Amino acid sequence: MKIGLQIPDFTWPNGPSQLGSDLAEVVRTADSAGFDRIAVMDHVFQIGAVGPIDHDMLEAYTTLGFIAAHTSRAKLLTLVTGAVYRSPGLLAKIVTTLDVLSGGRAELGVGAAWNEEESRGLGLSFPPVAERFEHLEETLQICLQMWGDGEGPYEGEHHRLERTLNVPQSLTRPHPPIMIGGGGEKKTLRLVARYAQSSNLFPGPEVGHKLDVLRAHCEAEGRDYDEIEKTCYFGFDPGEKGEKTGEIVDSLGKLSEAGFDAAIGFVANVSKIAPLEAIGSDVIPAVAGLGR
Repeated sequence: MKIGLQIPDFTWPNGPSQLGSDLAEVVRTADSAGFDRIAVMDHVFQIGAVGPIDHDMLEAYTTLGFIAAHTSRAKLLTLVTGAVYRSPGLLAKIVTTLDVLSGGRAELGVGAAWNEEESRGLGLSFPPVAERFEHLEETLQICLQMWGDGEGPYEGEHHRLERTLNVPQSLTRPHPPIMIGGGGEKKTLRLVARYAQSSNLFPGPEVGHKLDVLRAHCEAEGRDYDEIEKTCYFGFDPGEKGEKTGEIVDSLGKLSEAGFDAAIGFVANVSKIAPLEAIGSDVIPAVAGLGR
């Protein structure tokens, strides 16, 4: 079982003027503590499940570039990018750039997008849901083409690229791993089976069923179900002095038994550093062998 940190909120005690130095300390700590991934949300307004809409929010890929400069081993990704927020060719170039400058540590976390309020607020593209899934599939196809060997055109229903040139090419070959977020049974999990290396789901009573659906899609696509990494969103709260780390280990053990390979999510009071150190010293060693 691997552990990943997602940072969903940047309203921290020292305010925006110290956010750069505070974030650098947080990600350096997570990197040295053994977190496998460091992720941020791809939102421009804060989402209701985390806090008020006007809480501090940073643009995702600028932030990941900053994080890359302050870490050396953790993989870097969004959890997850809305496919309609950027043109696919530009998104492929962005992730390639992150991969090159981080020494081959980028992943593409992507989904169909859901937050209409922020999209309307800042004038981002937000077509109807069926069309968003069409954009998602074309985005996956374009990214894979740009990470391939050629530079020919791409002609889709929504996107037309005359020349898919991508130089320098990603360091990660054949391409940065693709994670698709979401548990939609008819479309999202089918796209995972067709294109992705990882599937990210939210915990709940239906996760076992979702994995069964993914397995069925893999069979239909002729894909090996076991080669797809199953990740689950998770809230890490080790307590003020690490007194809850045992509860975390127990919960992660249950996720592993259910078929998950990794847990990625927020750490309570992450800006205080101590929770990260508790997870690194107590939780990660305890779950390192789960699922193997």
